[in-house]
Amino acid sequence: MADIKATSLGGVPKGTTANRPASPSIGDVYYNGDLGYMEMYTAQGWFASSPVLPGQPTSVVATNQPSSRAYNNGQASVAFSVGTNGGLPTSFTVTSSPGSYTASGASSPLVVTGLQSSTSYTYTATATNNFGTSSSSSASSAVTATSAPQAPTIGAVTGANASVTVAYTAGATGGSTVTSYTATSSPGGLTGTGSSPITVSGLINGTAYTFTVTATNANGTSAASAASSSVTPYGAPASLTYLVVAGGGGGGGAPIGSYNGGGAGGAGGYRSSTLSVANSTPYLVTVGAGGAGGPASSGAAGNGTKGGNSVFSTITSTGGGYGGGGSTGTSAGAGGPGGSGGGGGSNGGGNWGSPGAGNEGGYSPVEGYQGSPLTSYFWVAAAGGSASGQGGGGGSAWDPSPGVSNSISGSAVVYAKGGSGSGSGGAKTANTGDGADASGNGGTVVASGSGASGVVIISYPSQYADLTSIAAGLTYTKTTSGGNKIYRFTAGTGNVSW
Repeated sequence: MADIKATSLGGVPKGTTANRPASPSIGDVYYNGDLGYMEMYTAQGWFASSPVLPGQPTSVVATNQPSSRAYNNGQASVAFSVGTNGGLPTSFTVTSSPGSYTASGASSPLVVTGLQSSTSYTYTATATNNFGTSSSSSASSAVTATSAPQAPTIGAVTGANASVTVAYTAGATGGSTVTSYTATSSPGGLTGTGSSPITVSGLINGTAYTFTVTATNANGTSAASAASSSVTPYGAPASLTYLVVAGGGGGGGAPIGSYNGGGAGGAGGYRSSTLSVANSTPYLVTVGAGGAGGPASSGAAGNGTKGGNSVFSTITSTGGGYGGGGSTGTSAGAGGPGGSGGGGGSNGGGNWGSPGAGNEGGYSPVEGYQGSPLTSYFWVAAAGGSASGQGGGGGSAWDPSPGVSNSISGSAVVYAKGGSGSGSGGAKTANTGDGADASGNGGTVVASGSGASGVVIISYPSQYADLTSIAAGLTYTKTTSGGNKIYRFTAGTGNVSW
């Protein structure tokens, strides 16, 4: 057994570090000759009892604690061992690098908060007692702080039928992959998830909403974005205005070697009024094509073909009649509007040597022909196409020049003219019309014109939803004018719906 001798100071045992009492009690004292100072036994072991700084902590280890931590408020738990090569410590402090974020307490581990997300940190520890603070420990290994994501930035919101799309820009991930984004309505708390833009469904049409967006990763959910601007979802309008114009008829062909020309095609008919519509209901759109021009011939030339019908829902406008083919003895007449057959005989509006304005039968070539108003629509064959030689001129279904106008498409335009008639003689004067124009040229055969295509236009107030389904076979443009959404279909057939 080691020889333990008392000091001259009240019988305090003394010796080397190895000769400390094997089973000390708390409060026992011992003069350590190896260290050169008096020690006292505590619950934490032997410590200097004289005025000595605490020992330097050892074995510093940091652990990231990301769960439920807000963005840029990461957290790490820092554990360490108490240094026994100095005085008894009363508190400890751990410090991060970079940032110098600190935490203090009476024992290990200590928790450091406020760390910046996705940033790598090391940590050191110091011990403090009544006599001062120890030197810093060796640094821990580097640990990256992670947290919940940064709040997204709100973008544009767009109303539709009982739904709204919410755009956003993603923020930082917080150091962990974002697994979902959620848009939430106010009022109602209705939600949608996905990538930008998110669709939130189940909303009440006519109710104003704002929206916020959050991001979620394995550590938690971000703060909410700022609220969006207010948006009110609407479905289909209660009713809309339509214009349905059929295709114009094709002009007739001319006989080769004769001054007698083919008749011009008749204009397509049109209908314009209002129609009640509903959500999730398909509405047929068909745009009638223009009729083809008739071929030339050495004898009796060929007729043009009739213009195609145009349809919206159950509303049908009939294609313009074709122009008759001329013969070596006579000029053919112009086709009638809205599905009439080709003209015949010498009923054309053209005169040899100069172009003639179109007529329909014996009606005025200047004013055109406007039939009696039917229920909410008109049949119209206004003065339009003309023909050189003795071919008759075609009419126009929609031409503001005779005084007929409609603002459904935002401006007055010409639709569905009949094709020009052909001529093989007469003045060198270009014909008018939306198809191929023809001019007489001293005995040269000139082709007849095709009828112009029809059109279907629908217009309704801008606050209501866009069409959510448009058949792939339809060609269209969408514009906004005068507070209305305007869809102009120029070719094809298929269903549309809200």
